Amino acid sequence: MSVYRLLLALLVLCGSSLVRAESLVLLTENLAPFNMSANGGNYAKDAGVSGISSDTMRAVCERAKVECQQILRFPWDRVYQQTLTDAGYGLFSVARTAERESLFKWVGPIATNDWVLMAKADSTISLSNLQDAAQYRIGGYQGDAISQYLIDRGLTVQTSLRDNENVQKLAKGQIDLWATADPTGHYLARQAGVEDFKVVQRFHTAELYLALNKNASDALVQQLQAALDSLRADGQLTAIAARYQ
Repeated sequence: MSVYRLLLALLVLCGSSLVRAESLVLLTENLAPFNMSANGGNYAKDAGVSGISSDTMRAVCERAKVECQQILRFPWDRVYQQTLTDAGYGLFSVARTAERESLFKWVGPIATNDWVLMAKADSTISLSNLQDAAQYRIGGYQGDAISQYLIDRGLTVQTSLRDNENVQKLAKGQIDLWATADPTGHYLARQAGVEDFKVVQRFHTAELYLALNKNASDALVQQLQAALDSLRADGQLTAIAARYQ
């Protein structure tokens, strides 16, 4: 009987491991219109999280038959580090950069955005290349790939804990340029009641991904990727993006 109970316990443990392997906690942040909390706060979960990427990941998990919980938290550095260290976690929407490539397993792309420098509408700033921006005060988001891209190229970036803080900084003349994404920058500005910003330079197009902790099985990654690819082929990704235009 003791052997039977031992085998039964092993089967239960194996079964539990299989269930956990097919479950994910998907972390995100406020990055409108890709992922955002419905109440505008810095914490939300499941139905309280919306946006192009959030809705896309919800559809992917459903089609792949993977149990996924979405949690939106602040700041970005916190959810990024948790995904790096904790098995069973994923993070979206993540720019897939060379520096990050080997740190995660990837599913995507789930969306794309342009990296831009924005100025006030009446600004006379004209840039012929990215290095021309070095003479101006640039605001960015702490820990963000866009800010890091500029810093890696020798530009000084004044980073803020929240990207929407840069809306007021630019409006008040505390910075000359805002390093952000399009459509994210325009969306955040409209939310703050500011309409008079313009793009003065587009310097990179980034594909956004789901980044999974490296302990995720290759089978799970392939399962999620296949679901995403089928949703794209069905035209459902285009329909999801249209909800937020």
